Amino acid sequence: MGIVYLVGAGPGDPDLITVKGIKCIKNADVIVYDRLLNKELLEYAKPKAELIFCGKFPNHHIMKQEMINHLLVKHAQKGKVVTRLKGGDPFVFGRGGEEAEELAKNHIPFEIVPGIIAGIAAPSYAGIPVTHRDYGSSFAFVTGHIKNGQEDHIKWEALCQIDTLAIYMGVKNLPSIREKLLFHGKKESTPIALINWGTTSLQKTVVTNLADVVKDAADGKIENPCMIVVGEVVKMREKISWFEDAFLERLPEGVVL
Repeated sequence: MGIVYLVGAGPGDPDLITVKGIKCIKNADVIVYDRLLNKELLEYAKPKAELIFCGKFPNHHIMKQEMINHLLVKHAQKGKVVTRLKGGDPFVFGRGGEEAEELAKNHIPFEIVPGIIAGIAAPSYAGIPVTHRDYGSSFAFVTGHIKNGQEDHIKWEALCQIDTLAIYMGVKNLPSIREKLLFHGKKESTPIALINWGTTSLQKTVVTNLADVVKDAADGKIENPCMIVVGEVVKMREKISWFEDAFLERLPEGVVL
């Protein structure tokens, strides 16, 4: 019998994976990896390791979740060391819980290797602390990807009592999210940051407010992957923005992104 490691690969910057995560890549006979994974991490794999892409694009899944679950079980039953590489953390909107459940049901040994999540890392790279003594002492992670009429399951009324919201993959549903936040008490002046491709060289941040967020997102050509940060902490970006400016300063002269 083999073993499966469910590994959080971090938010995009390849340096943000854990040491244990790198060890799992190096030791793997089989690596099953997602679309948003930084491909530089695959360079740690053994030369003969089998690399299996199972990425999910909007409205198009290369491999359904049930097939991914089956693959993990099948290769482990063959005695292989399997590393399942997932962006961020396996248990934060990564369906890692479902994969672990399937492994447990089939009596497959497994370990969970947590990863740095985009909900904290992307705001950090944009100069936005998710908590601050002056602006916010509470925060929550929310999915912005609504499936099959499940919108009512998100408790927007309760969420609007929280200082800072980090909303994952919510660009497509931004008009609806804006409407819910306003309806349940957020002010039109509430600051919002839209962080596209956070922690990577493609990172782009648009700062706006709840009144103008839909228009400004469209004008800024913001698409997923995007972290939407809602709350007064966004104001801190004016003082401590560091990554985007520093990255541009390091570019060779004459290079235009």
